[in-house]
Amino acid sequence: MITIEQLITRIEQRQPIVNKADINAEQLHQAFDSVGSLTTATHKQLSFLADPNYISSLANSQAGAVLVTAEYLDQVPHTAIALVVANPYLAYAGASQLFARESLFNGIHPSAVISESAVIAEQVNIGAFCVIGDNVHIGAGSSIDAHVVVEDNTKIGHNCVIKSHVVIGYGSIIGNHVRLHANVSIGSEGFGFAPTRDPSTAGWERIAQLGRVVIGDHVRIGSNTCIDRGAIDDTVIGSHVIIDNLVQIGHNVRIGDGTAIAAQTGIAGSTSIGKRCIIGGDVGITGHIEIVDDVILSGMTMVTKSIKKSGSYSSGTVAMPTTEWRRAAVRFRKLGRD
Repeated sequence: MITIEQLITRIEQRQPIVNKADINAEQLHQAFDSVGSLTTATHKQLSFLADPNYISSLANSQAGAVLVTAEYLDQVPHTAIALVVANPYLAYAGASQLFARESLFNGIHPSAVISESAVIAEQVNIGAFCVIGDNVHIGAGSSIDAHVVVEDNTKIGHNCVIKSHVVIGYGSIIGNHVRLHANVSIGSEGFGFAPTRDPSTAGWERIAQLGRVVIGDHVRIGSNTCIDRGAIDDTVIGSHVIIDNLVQIGHNVRIGDGTAIAAQTGIAGSTSIGKRCIIGGDVGITGHIEIVDDVILSGMTMVTKSIKKSGSYSSGTVAMPTTEWRRAAVRFRKLGRD
């Protein structure tokens, strides 16, 4: 159970509770077991109003506490404790972490295979059937679930969470407070090949990938995402980057701090992406280009050249009735012949 006092402490890491002085001692000790929507929450749940479109649900909500802006304070039911903030959605995001189930410290499972030269700090979990290679360093408070492979000379910071079946390639550098979800591949061989005179008979000559992957602090990487090691220089993911499931990041890519990348995006090798960019789902980005800071790419955008000015960019066509799309496609082909 989480008390109002604990909620306030967590939320105020990002923003103040405007009406904190109005909350009495009894209310500070009121406890909650989860988060609920305005329409379904019970008196043991915290709720929030982040979108004014849902204001009609506030007056009749049974929630025990509600995160709201000052504008809607007078509409909070008298049965609920109002927590007034400038950004209720941000406050909800922080508060939600208090209710999340996390693995407790269990130590090192006896089936884990750990090199004698590995350095394991205090309060580290290592689950069943993990393999920890030579000269690996794992920071204090990190948790590694079952069937994880950490190859030689890798460094993992403190308070990281690494879920099952993650593979971290040799020499990778993982910062602090990093979360790697199931089946993530970090530092695998990049897609580098040189063509022979006739690849159909002589094949392709593999280029050994000699760089590393370097990941900053407070990075989140979703399930089945692959980040390739550099061919010569490193592949670098900045701090506070969030990456969704099923994203492919090629060798030597550099991603700036605070950038967000949605699912099924593909970024080809040696591309540099700036800080605070937002990349929608199923975006394709060609290699050897530069995207500056503060760029937004809407879903299914195809980027084939550098973007040198901040702003929002889109490509492709939205869905329309098939007969209309066919007529539009014919006209588009004709434009190409003009």
